[in-house]
Amino acid sequence: MLIRPNLTKQKLRQNIPVYGVISTSDDPQLAELFGLSGFDYYMLDAEHGLIDPAQAVNVIRACERTNITPLVRIGPKDPKLVLQYLDAGMLGIMMPGLESVDEVKMLVDAVKYQPVGKRGMGISRASAYTAYTGTSAPEYIKFSNENTMVIIQFEDEKLLPNFPAMCAVDGVDACIIGPRDLSLNIGFPDGPNHLEVHTVIDQAIAIMKNANISAGITAGTRADAAKQVARGVNMILAAFQSLIFSVSKEFLP
Repeated sequence: MLIRPNLTKQKLRQNIPVYGVISTSDDPQLAELFGLSGFDYYMLDAEHGLIDPAQAVNVIRACERTNITPLVRIGPKDPKLVLQYLDAGMLGIMMPGLESVDEVKMLVDAVKYQPVGKRGMGISRASAYTAYTGTSAPEYIKFSNENTMVIIQFEDEKLLPNFPAMCAVDGVDACIIGPRDLSLNIGFPDGPNHLEVHTVIDQAIAIMKNANISAGITAGTRADAAKQVARGVNMILAAFQSLIFSVSKEFLP
Protein backbone atom coordinates (compact mmCIF):
# COMPACT_ATOMS: atom_id res chain seq x y z
CA MET A 1 0.00 0.00 0.00
CA LEU A 2 1.10 3.58 -0.59
CA ILE A 3 -0.73 5.32 2.25
CA ARG A 4 1.37 5.83 5.37
CA PRO A 5 0.55 5.64 9.07
CA ASN A 6 -1.47 8.68 10.10
CA LEU A 7 0.88 10.34 12.58
CA THR A 8 -1.61 13.13 13.18
CA LYS A 9 -4.28 10.66 14.26
CA GLN A 10 -1.78 8.88 16.48
CA LYS A 11 -0.93 12.13 18.29
CA LEU A 12 -4.59 13.06 18.73
CA ARG A 13 -5.30 9.69 20.29
CA GLN A 14 -2.65 10.54 22.88
CA ASN A 15 -4.23 13.99 23.35
CA ILE A 16 -1.13 15.68 21.93
CA PRO A 17 -1.96 18.95 20.12
CA VAL A 18 -1.40 18.88 16.36
CA TYR A 19 -0.77 21.82 14.06
CA GLY A 20 -1.82 22.02 10.43
CA VAL A 21 -2.11 24.27 7.43
CA ILE A 22 -5.13 24.70 5.18
CA SER A 23 -4.31 25.71 1.63
CA THR A 24 -6.24 26.63 -1.51
CA SER A 25 -3.15 25.97 -3.66
CA ASP A 26 -2.42 22.70 -5.46
CA ASP A 27 1.32 23.48 -5.56
CA PRO A 28 3.10 20.44 -4.02
CA GLN A 29 6.08 22.61 -3.09
CA LEU A 30 3.98 24.31 -0.42
CA ALA A 31 3.15 20.95 1.13
CA GLU A 32 6.84 20.03 1.12
CA LEU A 33 7.84 23.30 2.77
CA PHE A 34 5.26 23.00 5.53
CA GLY A 35 6.17 19.35 6.03
CA LEU A 36 9.84 20.19 6.35
CA SER A 37 8.92 23.01 8.74
CA GLY A 38 7.42 20.48 11.12
CA PHE A 39 3.66 20.88 10.72
CA ASP A 40 1.63 17.77 11.47
CA TYR A 41 -0.92 17.93 8.66
CA TYR A 42 -1.59 19.72 5.38
CA MET A 43 -5.22 20.20 4.38
CA LEU A 44 -6.13 21.04 0.82
CA ASP A 45 -9.16 23.32 0.73
CA ALA A 46 -11.18 21.96 -2.17
CA GLU A 47 -14.26 23.79 -0.90
CA HIS A 48 -12.92 27.29 -1.56
CA GLY A 49 -10.02 26.27 -3.80
CA LEU A 50 -10.30 24.99 -7.36
CA ILE A 51 -8.68 21.62 -6.62
CA ASP A 52 -9.84 18.28 -7.97
CA PRO A 53 -8.56 14.78 -7.07
CA ALA A 54 -6.20 14.69 -10.06
CA GLN A 55 -4.52 17.91 -8.92
CA ALA A 56 -4.32 16.59 -5.37
CA VAL A 57 -2.19 13.55 -6.22
CA ASN A 58 1.15 15.38 -6.42
CA VAL A 59 0.35 17.26 -3.22
CA ILE A 60 -0.28 13.92 -1.53
CA ARG A 61 3.06 12.60 -2.82
CA ALA A 62 4.81 15.68 -1.40
CA CYS A 63 3.13 15.10 1.97
CA GLU A 64 4.18 11.45 2.00
CA ARG A 65 7.77 12.43 1.25
CA THR A 66 7.96 14.94 4.09
CA ASN A 67 5.89 13.07 6.73
CA ILE A 68 3.02 15.53 6.88
CA THR A 69 -0.48 14.03 6.93
CA PRO A 70 -2.49 14.82 3.76
CA LEU A 71 -6.10 15.85 4.42
CA VAL A 72 -8.73 17.57 2.30
CA ARG A 73 -11.83 19.67 2.87
CA ILE A 74 -14.52 19.21 0.26
CA GLY A 75 -17.73 21.19 -0.16
CA PRO A 76 -20.17 18.81 -1.89
CA LYS A 77 -21.89 16.14 0.17
CA ASP A 78 -20.81 13.60 -2.41
CA PRO A 79 -19.58 10.12 -1.36
CA LYS A 80 -18.15 9.48 -4.83
CA LEU A 81 -15.97 12.58 -4.59
CA VAL A 82 -14.84 11.49 -1.13
CA LEU A 83 -13.88 8.14 -2.64
CA GLN A 84 -11.74 9.73 -5.35
CA TYR A 85 -9.69 11.78 -2.88
CA LEU A 86 -9.21 8.77 -0.62
CA ASP A 87 -8.21 6.50 -3.50
CA ALA A 88 -5.63 9.15 -4.44
CA GLY A 89 -4.10 8.77 -0.97
CA MET A 90 -5.77 11.32 1.28
CA LEU A 91 -5.79 10.22 4.91
CA GLY A 92 -8.82 12.22 5.97
CA ILE A 93 -11.83 14.14 4.77
CA MET A 94 -13.26 17.26 6.35
CA MET A 95 -16.78 18.11 5.24
CA PRO A 96 -18.53 21.36 6.22
CA GLY A 97 -22.26 21.93 6.25
CA LEU A 98 -23.37 18.63 7.78
CA GLU A 99 -26.55 19.22 9.77
CA SER A 100 -27.80 15.84 10.99
CA VAL A 101 -26.75 12.46 12.31
CA ASP A 102 -27.71 10.88 8.98
CA GLU A 103 -25.39 13.24 7.10
CA VAL A 104 -22.53 12.47 9.47
CA LYS A 105 -23.16 8.75 8.98
CA MET A 106 -23.04 9.36 5.24
CA LEU A 107 -19.53 10.78 5.61
CA VAL A 108 -18.37 7.90 7.80
CA ASP A 109 -19.80 5.43 5.29
CA ALA A 110 -17.93 7.21 2.48
CA VAL A 111 -14.57 7.23 4.30
CA LYS A 112 -14.54 3.76 5.87
CA TYR A 113 -14.64 0.29 4.40
CA GLN A 114 -16.83 -2.47 5.81
CA PRO A 115 -17.52 -3.28 8.59
CA VAL A 116 -17.32 0.38 9.70
CA GLY A 117 -18.64 2.03 6.55
CA LYS A 118 -19.57 1.43 2.94
CA ARG A 119 -16.58 2.71 0.96
CA GLY A 120 -16.22 1.01 -2.40
CA MET A 121 -13.13 -1.03 -3.25
CA GLY A 122 -11.13 -0.40 -6.39
CA ILE A 123 -7.67 -0.62 -7.91
CA SER A 124 -6.36 2.63 -6.48
CA ARG A 125 -3.15 4.45 -5.74
CA ALA A 126 -3.86 4.30 -2.00
CA SER A 127 -3.79 0.49 -2.03
CA ALA A 128 -0.76 0.37 -4.35
CA TYR A 129 -3.13 -0.84 -7.08
CA THR A 130 -3.50 -4.24 -5.42
CA ALA A 131 -7.14 -4.20 -4.32
CA TYR A 132 -8.01 -7.39 -6.15
CA THR A 133 -4.78 -9.35 -5.88
CA GLY A 134 -3.41 -11.79 -3.34
CA THR A 135 -3.98 -11.33 0.38
CA SER A 136 -3.06 -7.64 0.46
CA ALA A 137 -6.65 -6.35 0.23
CA PRO A 138 -7.70 -7.36 3.78
CA GLU A 139 -4.49 -5.89 5.21
CA TYR A 140 -5.03 -2.65 3.28
CA ILE A 141 -8.70 -2.38 4.32
CA LYS A 142 -7.81 -2.76 7.99
CA PHE A 143 -4.94 -0.28 7.72
CA SER A 144 -7.08 2.25 5.87
CA ASN A 145 -9.91 2.07 8.38
CA GLU A 146 -7.45 2.59 11.21
CA ASN A 147 -5.63 5.53 9.62
CA THR A 148 -8.22 7.56 7.72
CA MET A 149 -9.98 10.40 9.54
CA VAL A 150 -13.56 11.64 9.49
CA ILE A 151 -13.72 15.34 10.34
CA ILE A 152 -16.87 17.39 10.59
CA GLN A 153 -17.22 21.14 11.09
CA PHE A 154 -19.11 23.40 13.46
CA GLU A 155 -19.96 26.77 11.90
CA ASP A 156 -23.55 27.47 12.93
CA GLU A 157 -25.03 27.78 16.43
CA LYS A 158 -28.26 26.28 15.09
CA LEU A 159 -26.45 22.93 15.13
CA LEU A 160 -26.20 22.90 18.94
CA PRO A 161 -29.37 20.84 19.60
CA ASN A 162 -28.22 18.08 17.21
CA PHE A 163 -24.50 18.49 17.80
CA PRO A 164 -24.04 16.00 20.68
CA ALA A 165 -25.62 13.22 18.62
CA MET A 166 -23.59 14.20 15.54
CA CYS A 167 -20.33 14.05 17.48
CA ALA A 168 -21.31 10.69 18.96
CA VAL A 169 -21.60 8.96 15.57
CA ASP A 170 -19.24 5.99 15.52
CA GLY A 171 -16.26 6.70 13.29
CA VAL A 172 -16.05 10.48 13.75
CA ASP A 173 -12.52 11.50 14.74
CA ALA A 174 -12.67 15.27 15.05
CA CYS A 175 -14.62 18.45 14.53
CA ILE A 176 -13.07 21.75 13.53
CA ILE A 177 -14.78 24.99 14.45
CA GLY A 178 -14.85 27.76 11.85
CA PRO A 179 -14.96 30.95 13.93
CA ARG A 180 -15.43 33.27 10.95
CA ASP A 181 -18.49 31.52 9.52
CA LEU A 182 -19.82 30.92 13.03
CA SER A 183 -19.64 34.61 13.87
CA LEU A 184 -21.24 35.50 10.54
CA ASN A 185 -24.10 33.08 11.18
CA ILE A 186 -24.61 34.47 14.68
CA GLY A 187 -24.80 37.98 13.24
CA PHE A 188 -21.30 39.44 13.59
CA PRO A 189 -19.79 40.00 10.12
CA ASP A 190 -16.76 41.77 11.64
CA GLY A 191 -15.38 38.53 13.10
CA PRO A 192 -15.50 36.24 16.13
CA ASN A 193 -14.23 38.61 18.82
CA HIS A 194 -17.58 38.79 20.58
CA LEU A 195 -18.67 37.22 23.86
CA GLU A 196 -21.67 35.56 22.22
CA VAL A 197 -19.43 33.80 19.70
CA HIS A 198 -16.95 32.60 22.30
CA THR A 199 -19.77 31.28 24.46
CA VAL A 200 -21.00 29.12 21.58
CA ILE A 201 -17.44 27.97 20.82
CA ASP A 202 -16.95 26.88 24.44
CA GLN A 203 -20.25 24.99 24.31
CA ALA A 204 -19.18 23.20 21.13
CA ILE A 205 -15.77 22.26 22.57
CA ALA A 206 -17.42 20.83 25.68
CA ILE A 207 -19.73 18.70 23.52
CA MET A 208 -16.77 17.38 21.50
CA LYS A 209 -14.80 16.50 24.61
CA ASN A 210 -17.83 14.74 26.09
CA ALA A 211 -18.12 12.70 22.88
CA ASN A 212 -14.39 11.86 23.08
CA ILE A 213 -13.54 13.32 19.68
CA SER A 214 -10.77 15.81 18.95
CA ALA A 215 -11.71 19.48 19.05
CA GLY A 216 -10.21 21.72 16.40
CA ILE A 217 -10.25 25.40 15.53
CA THR A 218 -8.47 27.86 13.28
CA ALA A 219 -5.77 30.14 14.66
CA GLY A 220 -3.97 33.06 13.05
CA THR A 221 -0.91 33.38 15.28
CA ARG A 222 1.24 31.32 17.62
CA ALA A 223 -0.21 33.19 20.59
CA ASP A 224 -3.74 32.51 19.40
CA ALA A 225 -2.93 28.82 18.92
CA ALA A 226 -1.60 28.62 22.48
CA LYS A 227 -4.82 30.20 23.81
CA GLN A 228 -6.90 27.66 21.91
CA VAL A 229 -4.87 24.73 23.25
CA ALA A 230 -5.33 26.08 26.78
CA ARG A 231 -9.04 26.25 26.01
CA GLY A 232 -9.15 22.52 25.38
CA VAL A 233 -8.56 22.36 21.63
CA ASN A 234 -5.98 19.87 20.34
CA MET A 235 -6.25 20.34 16.56
CA ILE A 236 -5.02 23.74 15.34
CA LEU A 237 -5.49 24.85 11.75
CA ALA A 238 -3.80 27.88 10.19
CA ALA A 239 -4.46 29.35 6.75
CA PHE A 240 -1.32 29.41 4.63
CA GLN A 241 -2.14 32.96 3.52
CA SER A 242 -2.15 34.12 7.14
CA LEU A 243 1.18 32.42 7.79
CA ILE A 244 2.76 34.08 4.76
CA PHE A 245 1.39 37.50 5.71
CA SER A 246 2.52 37.24 9.34
CA VAL A 247 6.04 36.08 8.49
CA SER A 248 6.34 38.73 5.77
CA LYS A 249 5.34 41.49 8.17
CA GLU A 250 7.87 40.27 10.72
CA PHE A 251 10.62 40.21 8.10
CA LEU A 252 10.05 43.55 6.38
CA PRO A 253 11.37 46.74 8.00
